[in-house]
Amino acid sequence: MTVLVAMSGGVDSSVAAALLREQGHDVVGMTMRILDRDDERLGGGRGRCGLQAVRDAARVCAQLGIPHYALDFREIFEREIVEPFAAEYARGRTPNPCIVCNDRVKFGILLERLADFQAEKLATGHHACICRSADGSRQLLRGRDPRKDQSYFLYRFTQQQLARVLMPVGELTKDEVRDHARQLDLPTAERPESQEICFIPDDDYVGFLRRRQPELLADDDRRSAFRPGPVIDEEGNLLGEHPGIAGFTVGQRRGLGLAFGERRYVVRIEPETNALVLGTGSDVMSKNALVETVSWVSGTAPAPPVRATAKVRYQHEGALALVDVGPDVARVIFDDPQLAIAPGQAMVFYDGDVVLGGGVISTSSVTGG
Repeated sequence: MTVLVAMSGGVDSSVAAALLREQGHDVVGMTMRILDRDDERLGGGRGRCGLQAVRDAARVCAQLGIPHYALDFREIFEREIVEPFAAEYARGRTPNPCIVCNDRVKFGILLERLADFQAEKLATGHHACICRSADGSRQLLRGRDPRKDQSYFLYRFTQQQLARVLMPVGELTKDEVRDHARQLDLPTAERPESQEICFIPDDDYVGFLRRRQPELLADDDRRSAFRPGPVIDEEGNLLGEHPGIAGFTVGQRRGLGLAFGERRYVVRIEPETNALVLGTGSDVMSKNALVETVSWVSGTAPAPPVRATAKVRYQHEGALALVDVGPDVARVIFDDPQLAIAPGQAMVFYDGDVVLGGGVISTSSVTGG
């Protein structure tokens, strides 16, 4: 079987390609070139998305004795990922571009191009697993290593996509992945782990957004993400001024630029009035949330109501909740209040290790709401 491996220049995708070759498959390496070295707005092309990633992946493929191709995805990435990312911040929301990239690019466009490489399957270095259930459908599961599990970013998978995708490192821990890379003396074996958004390698998303200021408009020029505006409390009392809503997210406590006698948190961002609303710790705890654009891995929504473990962000451990499923939305009621349920972030539902589905957080209400 011919397998196209999406290679980022990191150790996980490198080992994914090596494992598939060891299993006897015809392996083709491919790296998406999505940044340009001279594009300072996008971090200068460093990290997992720049020209160095292409070079590293090519070196791995040469050592493994497999072909490697670099495809120019810069225009697609700008249109599908970067522009919506910037626009979401202008609307006072906290987006997750990795989920959108997986959905629209890696497992969208790349799957459509398998025939160009005469390949039957697409493989990646994600730490997640795919298995068959008793009824023959495919399930998406957490990766074996709980520290590196990436299933949260993959909840938009469809049954058709799962049938054409392989994730060879999902059953390995990160240490086992590195050990295998060392045994093969792969040039990416010791490559440092990256936790940042790939097109913002210095993790300074505010600086990145400021460099794109002319394009950071939601509906009109009055909605610029870096227009100064009022900081108020829940009663509407003026507390100060902020430099632009794009620099803040729900639940933020540090970097508010104001001094108080008690801890204050960003409770709400109101792009219509360009206001930042602060409150106390209890004000930022939410028990209810509305989730939109919901998708289910099985292809059909489960009969409501559903008991599930819901993660409100990647680093969230997950909490038990009751999910009332609608046609394209879900109303979620947590057993216990959760900290900083931020509009724009993904909420992903699990049954044990199985990913049921998820959606984008639209609104949340405080504990007493």
